[in-house]
Amino acid sequence: MTINSLLQSFRFMGVNLGLDRIQALLKSLDNPHHCLPVIHVGGTNGKGSVCAYLSSTLTEAGYRVGRYTSPHLVDPTERICINNRPIPETDFERILIKIKSLSDSYENKPSLFEVMTATAWVYFAQQKVEIAVIEVGLGGRLDATNICNNPLVTIITSISREHWQILGPTLTDIAYEKGGILKPKCPAIIGQLPSEAETVIRARIKALNCPSLWVKPAIAIKENWGRYQDISYPLPLLGKVQLMNSALAIATLKVLQKKGWKIPLAAIQKGMKNTQWLGRLHWTKWRDVSILIDGAHNGAAATALRDYVDTLNKPITWVMGILSTKDHDKIFEALLRSQDNLYLVPVPDHQTANPEDLALLANKICSQLSSIKIFSDVFQALDRAVDDSEHAIILCGSLYLIGYFFKTTLAMGPVDKIE
Repeated sequence: MTINSLLQSFRFMGVNLGLDRIQALLKSLDNPHHCLPVIHVGGTNGKGSVCAYLSSTLTEAGYRVGRYTSPHLVDPTERICINNRPIPETDFERILIKIKSLSDSYENKPSLFEVMTATAWVYFAQQKVEIAVIEVGLGGRLDATNICNNPLVTIITSISREHWQILGPTLTDIAYEKGGILKPKCPAIIGQLPSEAETVIRARIKALNCPSLWVKPAIAIKENWGRYQDISYPLPLLGKVQLMNSALAIATLKVLQKKGWKIPLAAIQKGMKNTQWLGRLHWTKWRDVSILIDGAHNGAAATALRDYVDTLNKPITWVMGILSTKDHDKIFEALLRSQDNLYLVPVPDHQTANPEDLALLANKICSQLSSIKIFSDVFQALDRAVDDSEHAIILCGSLYLIGYFFKTTLAMGPVDKIE
């Protein structure tokens, strides 16, 4: 069986939160997660960037670093990396075959995400990684990654309204779920949170007696450089939001230094400089025209994108596809301005919002748009967009749409690096 066919066999479970299945599966795999020091990274936005900063810097410091993130953009191997290199397909397939043979006998079969998580733990243990940077998938309390009883440090990057259908309708509900990754007496690194969410997280920190650090954004000291406390470092990822994300990473590295991990300043600066995180404020080209790509799949992420877009000082042609489960109005309110164009497309192979419905909503939210057009495919929309030299072009709305773009264009040549 191929990797894709193996993974497809677990898709029927869908989203199914809970720890019983992952615990049973890992027990049958000799509990590989018990032997790994872990940094556990939760929150709404910024998790991936923080994981990328940490894994790049710890790699530069000489450690063997596992990184588990989701979703992938092009290939599922991207989710499981050691020293920023994806798991080889042969290892991935071998572990998946073993997991499938075990789970076939289970009455309560694991979900796809639980299988991916177990694969990461097994691979990291087999490869003897020295530290694992683990990103929460959805929520926290009942997420399959939340099986580490004693992580080195936990991080909550941000909390905003997303996955409310599963996590609960209010920020208080969502914060309760995301705060579930905090553990007794384990250091907690926390970003800036809305007041309702902060109240919940502070109460949990107090109940668990966690040493906590509430991080403020780094200071921009010159172009593409930041400073957090006494450490100055390059900032290769674009956008004002990276002052916060990078500060969370640096604060975490400082905690590790106090625990005895050897992470010199030179490694921090080089590791931060070398950080790559595709698909987030990422300039690339389509038909030799520069376009900006970003997920912007919820209101807070869209606001961060708009903050960067405002520095371009140009009207925008938005090429957008959004999942049906997202806060469409919040995304449009954050992004759309008068004189912008909006080109709406479906998100292939996922639960996409209807572009016609989105067009009606967008016109209601911003009636001064220059144009609203609907296309059956993202590349048709991009072809039309590049004919207009007056507008900057931004592809956004869903990481799955970004992944589709990358997967298709990779067949034409290598993906551009972040400019």
